[in-house]
Amino acid sequence: MTTLLSWGITLLAAETKVNLTTRSRIIAAVAAVFFFVLVLDLIRRRKLQERYTVVWFILALGLLAGGVFPQLLETLANILGVRDTNAALFALLLLLLLALAFESTVTASRQGEQITRLAQENALLRIREAEARKVDASEDES
Repeated sequence: MTTLLSWGITLLAAETKVNLTTRSRIIAAVAAVFFFVLVLDLIRRRKLQERYTVVWFILALGLLAGGVFPQLLETLANILGVRDTNAALFALLLLLLLALAFESTVTASRQGEQITRLAQENALLRIREAEARKVDASEDES
Protein backbone atom coordinates (compact mmCIF):
# COMPACT_ATOMS: atom_id res chain seq x y z
CA MET A 1 0.00 0.00 0.00
CA THR A 2 2.78 2.43 0.87
CA THR A 3 4.54 1.52 -2.38
CA LEU A 4 1.41 2.41 -4.32
CA LEU A 5 1.05 5.66 -2.41
CA SER A 6 4.70 6.61 -2.96
CA TRP A 7 4.33 5.75 -6.67
CA GLY A 8 1.28 8.06 -6.88
CA ILE A 9 3.13 10.89 -5.15
CA THR A 10 6.08 10.38 -7.50
CA LEU A 11 3.74 10.62 -10.49
CA LEU A 12 2.21 13.84 -9.17
CA ALA A 13 5.59 15.45 -8.51
CA ALA A 14 7.44 14.21 -11.60
CA GLU A 15 8.43 16.46 -14.45
CA THR A 16 6.58 15.58 -17.59
CA LYS A 17 6.71 16.34 -21.28
CA VAL A 18 2.93 16.27 -21.44
CA ASN A 19 1.68 19.82 -21.54
CA LEU A 20 -1.75 19.74 -19.97
CA THR A 21 -3.00 22.89 -18.36
CA THR A 22 -4.68 22.81 -14.99
CA ARG A 23 -7.94 23.67 -16.73
CA SER A 24 -7.70 20.69 -19.10
CA ARG A 25 -6.84 18.36 -16.21
CA ILE A 26 -9.88 19.59 -14.26
CA ILE A 27 -12.08 19.21 -17.34
CA ALA A 28 -10.83 15.62 -17.83
CA ALA A 29 -11.53 14.79 -14.18
CA VAL A 30 -15.01 16.33 -14.28
CA ALA A 31 -15.76 14.53 -17.56
CA ALA A 32 -14.69 11.22 -16.00
CA VAL A 33 -16.90 11.75 -12.95
CA PHE A 34 -19.81 12.74 -15.22
CA PHE A 35 -19.19 9.60 -17.26
CA PHE A 36 -19.27 7.43 -14.12
CA VAL A 37 -22.58 9.01 -13.07
CA LEU A 38 -24.02 8.61 -16.58
CA VAL A 39 -23.15 4.91 -16.71
CA LEU A 40 -24.62 4.32 -13.26
CA ASP A 41 -27.81 6.16 -14.26
CA LEU A 42 -28.14 4.10 -17.44
CA ILE A 43 -27.77 0.91 -15.40
CA ARG A 44 -30.35 2.13 -12.90
CA ARG A 45 -32.86 2.86 -15.67
CA ARG A 46 -32.04 -0.52 -17.30
CA LYS A 47 -30.82 1.13 -20.51
CA LEU A 48 -27.36 -0.45 -20.26
CA GLN A 49 -26.61 -4.05 -19.38
CA GLU A 50 -24.16 -4.69 -16.57
CA ARG A 51 -21.79 -6.64 -18.79
CA TYR A 52 -21.00 -3.49 -20.81
CA THR A 53 -20.37 -1.32 -17.77
CA VAL A 54 -16.89 -2.70 -17.19
CA VAL A 55 -15.67 -1.30 -20.52
CA TRP A 56 -17.18 2.11 -19.86
CA PHE A 57 -15.92 2.24 -16.28
CA ILE A 58 -12.40 1.40 -17.47
CA LEU A 59 -12.67 4.15 -20.07
CA ALA A 60 -13.80 6.67 -17.45
CA LEU A 61 -11.05 5.52 -15.09
CA GLY A 62 -8.50 6.01 -17.87
CA LEU A 63 -9.84 9.50 -18.50
CA LEU A 64 -9.61 10.31 -14.82
CA ALA A 65 -6.10 8.85 -14.55
CA GLY A 66 -4.98 10.78 -17.64
CA GLY A 67 -6.25 14.02 -16.14
CA VAL A 68 -4.80 13.47 -12.68
CA PHE A 69 -1.54 11.81 -13.77
CA PRO A 70 -0.56 13.17 -17.21
CA GLN A 71 2.72 11.27 -16.90
CA LEU A 72 0.72 8.12 -17.66
CA LEU A 73 0.20 9.46 -21.18
CA GLU A 74 3.95 9.80 -21.57
CA THR A 75 4.45 6.26 -20.27
CA LEU A 76 1.82 5.04 -22.73
CA ALA A 77 3.64 6.78 -25.57
CA ASN A 78 6.93 5.17 -24.52
CA ILE A 79 5.30 1.72 -24.35
CA LEU A 80 3.79 2.18 -27.81
CA GLY A 81 7.06 3.54 -29.16
CA VAL A 82 5.52 6.86 -30.17
CA ARG A 83 7.23 10.22 -29.65
CA ASP A 84 4.10 12.31 -29.31
CA THR A 85 1.72 11.61 -26.43
CA ASN A 86 -1.24 12.85 -28.46
CA ALA A 87 -0.52 10.28 -31.16
CA ALA A 88 -0.33 7.55 -28.52
CA LEU A 89 -3.62 8.68 -27.02
CA PHE A 90 -5.37 8.74 -30.39
CA ALA A 91 -3.93 5.33 -31.28
CA LEU A 92 -5.25 3.89 -28.02
CA LEU A 93 -8.66 5.46 -28.57
CA LEU A 94 -8.76 4.15 -32.13
CA LEU A 95 -7.98 0.63 -30.90
CA LEU A 96 -10.69 0.95 -28.24
CA LEU A 97 -13.26 2.10 -30.82
CA LEU A 98 -12.30 -0.75 -33.16
CA ALA A 99 -12.71 -3.25 -30.32
CA LEU A 100 -16.12 -1.81 -29.43
CA ALA A 101 -17.24 -1.89 -33.07
CA PHE A 102 -16.08 -5.50 -33.40
CA GLU A 103 -17.89 -6.52 -30.21
CA SER A 104 -21.06 -4.75 -31.38
CA THR A 105 -20.87 -6.55 -34.74
CA VAL A 106 -20.53 -9.92 -33.03
CA THR A 107 -23.50 -9.13 -30.78
CA ALA A 108 -25.62 -7.96 -33.73
CA SER A 109 -24.77 -11.14 -35.65
CA ARG A 110 -25.70 -13.34 -32.71
CA GLN A 111 -28.96 -11.48 -32.19
CA GLY A 112 -29.77 -11.72 -35.91
CA GLU A 113 -29.42 -15.49 -35.72
CA GLN A 114 -31.62 -15.61 -32.63
CA ILE A 115 -34.30 -13.48 -34.32
CA THR A 116 -34.29 -15.76 -37.38
CA ARG A 117 -34.61 -18.85 -35.18
CA LEU A 118 -37.44 -17.31 -33.16
CA ALA A 119 -39.30 -16.25 -36.32
CA GLN A 120 -39.01 -19.80 -37.69
CA GLU A 121 -40.25 -21.31 -34.42
CA ASN A 122 -43.13 -18.82 -34.37
CA ALA A 123 -44.10 -19.77 -37.94
CA LEU A 124 -44.05 -23.48 -37.04
CA LEU A 125 -46.27 -22.85 -34.02
CA ARG A 126 -48.77 -20.92 -36.14
CA ILE A 127 -48.86 -23.73 -38.69
CA ARG A 128 -49.49 -26.29 -35.92
CA GLU A 129 -52.24 -24.12 -34.43
CA ALA A 130 -53.89 -23.73 -37.84
CA GLU A 131 -53.75 -27.50 -38.39
CA ALA A 132 -55.20 -28.12 -34.92
CA ARG A 133 -58.08 -25.74 -35.69
CA LYS A 134 -58.79 -27.58 -38.94
CA VAL A 135 -58.87 -30.92 -37.11
CA ASP A 136 -61.20 -29.46 -34.43
CA ALA A 137 -63.47 -27.97 -37.10
CA SER A 138 -63.69 -31.27 -39.02
CA GLU A 139 -64.50 -33.16 -35.80
CA ASP A 140 -67.26 -30.67 -34.96
CA GLU A 141 -68.84 -31.16 -38.41
CA SER A 142 -68.95 -34.96 -37.96
